[in-house]
Amino acid sequence: MNSCALVTRDGVIDWACFPRFDSPSCFGAILDDTKGGRFSIAPVGGPAGCYAASQRYLPETTVLETSFETASGAVVVEDFMPRAALRAPGSPHQIIRIVRGRRGSVDMRLLFQPRLDYARGATSLEPTASGVLARNGGETVALVTGVPVAIERAPDGGEQAVGTFTVREGEVYHVVAAYGVRRAPSVRSMDCEAKLRRVIRHDHATVSKLTYDGGWRDLVVRSFLTLHLLIYDPTGAIVAAPTTSLPEAIGGPRNWDYRFSWLRDGAWTAGILFRLGDPHEGIAFVDWIVGQCWLAIDSMQILYGISPESSFAEETLDHLEGYRGSGPVRIGNDAAFHRQLDVFGEVALSLEAYHNHYGSLSENAWELLRRSADLACDLWHLPDRGIWEVRGPEQHFVYSKIMCWVALDRAVRIAQTRSDDSPVERWRDEAVKLHADILANGWSEAKQCFVQAYGSETVDASALLIPFVGFLPKGDPRVRSTVKRVQQELATGPFVRRYRTDETDDGLAGGEGAFYILSFWLIGALLAIGETDDALARFEEVISTANHLGLFAEMIDPSSRTALGNFPQAFSHIGLIHTARNLSRNGAAHERG
Repeated sequence: MNSCALVTRDGVIDWACFPRFDSPSCFGAILDDTKGGRFSIAPVGGPAGCYAASQRYLPETTVLETSFETASGAVVVEDFMPRAALRAPGSPHQIIRIVRGRRGSVDMRLLFQPRLDYARGATSLEPTASGVLARNGGETVALVTGVPVAIERAPDGGEQAVGTFTVREGEVYHVVAAYGVRRAPSVRSMDCEAKLRRVIRHDHATVSKLTYDGGWRDLVVRSFLTLHLLIYDPTGAIVAAPTTSLPEAIGGPRNWDYRFSWLRDGAWTAGILFRLGDPHEGIAFVDWIVGQCWLAIDSMQILYGISPESSFAEETLDHLEGYRGSGPVRIGNDAAFHRQLDVFGEVALSLEAYHNHYGSLSENAWELLRRSADLACDLWHLPDRGIWEVRGPEQHFVYSKIMCWVALDRAVRIAQTRSDDSPVERWRDEAVKLHADILANGWSEAKQCFVQAYGSETVDASALLIPFVGFLPKGDPRVRSTVKRVQQELATGPFVRRYRTDETDDGLAGGEGAFYILSFWLIGALLAIGETDDALARFEEVISTANHLGLFAEMIDPSSRTALGNFPQAFSHIGLIHTARNLSRNGAAHERG
């Protein structure tokens, strides 16, 4: 809950940033196989015919287990990041890898190839009594282990540490990457087994709070834990995804940095936590975002850095080739300076969830809702960049208008349960005006659906959210015809694209994949219009495309079923949980797990 690491099926850590989600990468081979850096533990000789590998999370935990089966034996590698002790000021910033012999004996190879600061500049390695110490400028990361290692020349011309060791049945080796240490400690002092037990206890305690007894429980638990892993514990901020520049289409330029806290994504994550019985992290986000919002009195940013040190300045790392050659690699995100009016409604929906499940809002939460409603009143008539953060001209996006209406509607509802001087009549009057304005300008008689923007005939999948938010009754024929039009123009089976890129000036070239969140919105919309069997069939098809651990990227290529976009994506896991809950409540769930 400070940062994360991605681990391939064959035991390679190819993405990890220290000490925070938005820090420069230490291991970044996912963005450049030669230059990015990696941290690998696997059987000697490589995977070609030498071993079979499989992965799982230990049940109801965030501890990853990679199993290797060879002709001579079996080994597992347990990977985790330790948490800070309760109420401690900081996290240890470590990746701990425990190698356990299960059967026979296996010759293993350890490769430690850090490339600090996104591989900008040289990372030097020097031997220590317990491994090696890597440096780049003022940054350090230590390899701490009892495995003997030697420093070698790497394929990129830099340095790497390599060691081979034999693991026999019952033997255990501890290997740690420890960020920020100046003098490498002994591996015994790292107390790896105790840290593992603490992580498992914490994860089990987190899952014990989950109030969910519907179908597909294993997937819901995994999504629940994944959302927790995307919370930056020191502030309560929630990142949209822990990666940058994983492309929306292979070879295309739509590559963005998602290691920031979008108000929209964070609000919906908080809403899910409220619904599933875990208000603590949700309220931590609300309290944090209130403080952030008051820094800009006349507006509300759509995304924030996870800490005061975060930088939004968007730049490209031209020395990295990008995932599968998909450049540019970007860090920072200029969307921080966009006007996106939909965020007011999304904040309101999350706070309504808290109000419905836990009673009256805290003063901080109520102030945030009041602020959202006031800003919706003041700004709804303006064009904006919309939920999809187009980099073309601002428009009067219909979804943004609807979510401004949601902010006003929910503020009125909740104000009626309170005794204060809120401007309820103003909110109610503006909501009526806005509702009429959307019906007059956002509906296309020719298309028989709500369109992307005023004056446009372009279909946009964000209209699928209309039956969820109460803008029109679910039985309204305009709701049904909108759902059907989106299916007709934007869906390939259960997979849905945002809009047709050849019809929308979003300021970018190239195409993109289908968004997982839109698949879940489509399924929810089908439920809303009474097509339960179709909704269930589409849900089963979508969840079959999760990776082997039950994780979802931002997008998918509907033809090849290749994962696209940053990973894992909070939006996608939010959509899965919502949809599993809704299907279960509609009696459509098949019990899973």
